[in-house]
Amino acid sequence: MADSILITGGAVIDGTGAAPRAGEAVLVRGDRVVALGAEALAEAESGGVDERIDASGRTVMPGLIDAHTHLSFGEPTGNDELFNHRTQGYSSMLSAYHARKVLRAGVTGVLDADCLWSIGVELRDAIDTGIVEGPRMRAGGQALMTMLGGTAGRMIADEGTTGYATVVHNRDMMVKEVRRQIKYGVDWIKIMVTGLIPSMKGPEVQVWNLDELRTVCDAAHELNTKVVAHCRNSASTRDAARAGVDLIYHASYMDDEALEAVVESGSALCPTFTLLGNLADYGQKIGSAPELLDVFRAEIEITAAQMAKAHAAGVPFLTGSETGFAVTPVGEWHARELEMFVQYMGMTPMEAIVAATANGAFALRMEGEVGTLETGRLADIIVIDGDPLQDITILQDREKIVEVIKGGRRIDITTPIPERRMRSTDQVRFLASCPLTRGLALTEEQLEKLARV
Repeated sequence: MADSILITGGAVIDGTGAAPRAGEAVLVRGDRVVALGAEALAEAESGGVDERIDASGRTVMPGLIDAHTHLSFGEPTGNDELFNHRTQGYSSMLSAYHARKVLRAGVTGVLDADCLWSIGVELRDAIDTGIVEGPRMRAGGQALMTMLGGTAGRMIADEGTTGYATVVHNRDMMVKEVRRQIKYGVDWIKIMVTGLIPSMKGPEVQVWNLDELRTVCDAAHELNTKVVAHCRNSASTRDAARAGVDLIYHASYMDDEALEAVVESGSALCPTFTLLGNLADYGQKIGSAPELLDVFRAEIEITAAQMAKAHAAGVPFLTGSETGFAVTPVGEWHARELEMFVQYMGMTPMEAIVAATANGAFALRMEGEVGTLETGRLADIIVIDGDPLQDITILQDREKIVEVIKGGRRIDITTPIPERRMRSTDQVRFLASCPLTRGLALTEEQLEKLARV
């Protein structure tokens, strides 16, 4: 690994929201940015450098931070596949395979807030110790659920752990589980505040009360651990904020009362529009139920209007893709959230970039260390062939990502990663999508003929 790298000629977007600086030099020594501009050139001249990168006509900026990923899930097509067709050992190896794809997408940091088994924590440590190549990572353990929680309905067992979920029934169990997860190394505790109840038609409902949420937040905060919550309605967002949740995912259909609670609490928001956007825009191509496509789009539009108010009120926003499902495969959609912030929330491209860089440091619990290109910060840098301030979508184009540097080390983004072939036991195989009735199988003429026999 080169001890020093000098990047010259590029337009620097430093992640702070400041205007880009054309032709700015960036000097990296070890794992840190040590100088910028004329000072970088002078120090390189006097002290020498090992490698030089000519970024003329390109953009130099901090690596992206994806605050909502699921690297241990293995890109399932649905909950049955996720909960019933995954083995621990194979999923661990698959997570390591996927971590390389994340870096190649220009993402140098992720929060993986809930996982199968304890893979998230183990993958984080494997990356930190150099066993696995991947982004900086902060991880949670199993998501905390009541027996009603989550999006899998009755697939979640009434007791114990199912997939990425651990069921807790009372405050003593909540505190015990929080402490257990912290003992084994989590950076975040995740709560599934809303869930789908099969007997109740419609969207997710709140399945935790305010006192229960406070119990988890207090137990985690006493041990210097952050809390993130899955909230897909307004009441859950309101109560999560009031309870002290640090980061709220989705905040779907947030009303003014919930918005006020978020503003007062200082909670950060990570809407995670990308999964909904992929379903709304491309669901037909992957077999999503047609009647749901308009529902997904409506959720984006209604929620985004309130998110724009939150942004105007100074609420911090982070970008998250919910990468790890079949509809959001690893390495493909991490940067789409920036586009959706611009399209649906009215953010400027620069504001979206700040959300995906400087603000993302909060998810990594590394404020002041990553997320911006400033002297003394860790050298997590990408070089883009083009200007994302003119076209924010170029951050999604792998061909436009010409350099990825993590901790001062240039990442190999050209050697092909072996193509994954699906293991037969990992996916659900259906005999039929609906009952084969005689009326469906036979023509009217055949049915009429049979009726005369």
